[in-house]
Parts: sequence; structure tokens; C-alpha cells
Amino acid sequence: MTLELLVACVAKDVHELVKTMNIGSNAVIVNQKSDYAYEEFEYAGNRVKALSMQEKGVGLSRTTALQRATADIVLFSDEDIVYENGYAEKVIQAFEENPKADVILFNVKVEEARRTYWIENAKRVHRWNCGRYPAYSIAVRTKRLHEVGLTYHLWFGGGALFSCGEDSMFLNDALKLGLKMYAVPVTIGKEVARSEGEASTWFNGYNKKFFYDRGVLYHYLYGGLAPVMTLRFLLKNKGTMCKDISYAEAKKLMKQGAKERTPWNGDKE
Repeated sequence: MTLELLVACVAKDVHELVKTMNIGSNAVIVNQKSDYAYEEFEYAGNRVKALSMQEKGVGLSRTTALQRATADIVLFSDEDIVYENGYAEKVIQAFEENPKADVILFNVKVEEARRTYWIENAKRVHRWNCGRYPAYSIAVRTKRLHEVGLTYHLWFGGGALFSCGEDSMFLNDALKLGLKMYAVPVTIGKEVARSEGEASTWFNGYNKKFFYDRGVLYHYLYGGLAPVMTLRFLLKNKGTMCKDISYAEAKKLMKQGAKERTPWNGDKE
């Protein structure tokens, strides 16, 4: 089996990026910049395809990379992940040991305050427990994606209409389309903490737009169960997320997003 790393990044020098990320496999990099460009080059004996494009949206970047993938396995990534030596072999081995798996989720180390998951034991993943996994944990058999026509939603994620959730939507759609998904306790890399003062490419704090967009996402993820999942989310996270905006207002905003599902208008109350 072969593997390609699919990287979504913003305004990066791709020749420096492959070094800082310790890329040790073939890769497709989609770089949001102010111009259009395409190049192919070798790094550490691997082929890198790098596309620069003006259009914004991490979902669009991931889909664009996926359309150019040729390997048996694709592993999604962000610009702030540094990979362990031998990560490609670990991913391929996991698929060899799990021949029924279409999607496998892996551990990537992050700061505890930002951690949404950690896999302790191998397990099957279903629709009710897939929402915690980020895009950079996901590896998929490319052929299966093409067979079911699965791509990333263009509405969700940094730079899109709604600022988060492209990874949750992808996994939810994969399961609805019948793909078999597993999580394994195999660590392949770590997230590099941002420097003090360095802005995120998508996260602007727990503001009104954050909660409104989360409400839109929950409508598409959970349908009629969105109100229940909204309560669960807010009760679990109100200590960290409801400091500038009250719990009651956050709940109102999520309910509003789930109902209206339109781009955020800052004048809304």
C-alpha cells in the first residue's frame, strides 16, 4: 500500500513547510495564498505536489487535495502538525491489520486544554461518538472515498460560511454512506503550539458567531436531536466557553443557528 499526506495550509513557504512538518511520505499541499501556482518537487525521496489558490475555506482545500491524490491511503493534515519518523509505515500497518476498515483514526498529541480526544484502546467508531475527532486524525482508503463520492463540505471550516465542523461532517457522512470506521491507539505526530500573539487561521474566540455556527453544524449532524446535543455541549464546556457570553445567550445563539442556517449577520440579537 501507498500513502499520501494531504495538507491544508495558509500562506506558507511549502519548501520550508515540508521540513517543519517532518513529512516522510508523498504529499499534496493546498496553500491558500494571493496567487495561483503549481509545482512538484522531491523532499527526502518523496514526491510533493503543491498547489496555491486564492479561494478560501479549509473544506475546499481538503477536497482539492483529495482530488489530486493517487495513493491507496490518504492522511489529512494541517500546517501545525509535526510527524514522527515512520508515521506512514504506522498508518499503512494499521490498515493491513484491519482489512475491514475504510477509515482509521490515529492519535496526535496536542496541549491538554485543546485536546478533544485520546484513543486508549482500539474500537469501532459510530455516528454517536465520531464528533470529537479532528481532521488530522483521519486516514482513509482513497478508493472507498471515490466509490461513495465522499468529499469535504465547502460550507464548514475556517474561511467558509460557517467557521467549524468540516471534520465532524466528513466523518458523519462517511458513516452514513456505510464506511467502516475504527480508532487505534497509535500516535503519529504532535500539534505545535502557536507562538504568543500568533493568530489562528480560523478561531476568533467564543463569540456570537462561534455559537451560531455551532448551531448550524448541530442541525446537519444531529437533525431532531440537535437541541439535546446542544445542551450536552454547553453543559460540558460552559466553564471555558461561556465567560464572555452567558450560557443562556450561547444556547439562544445555537438554537438560532440550527433554525436559520444562514451566514452570520453581526447585527442579529
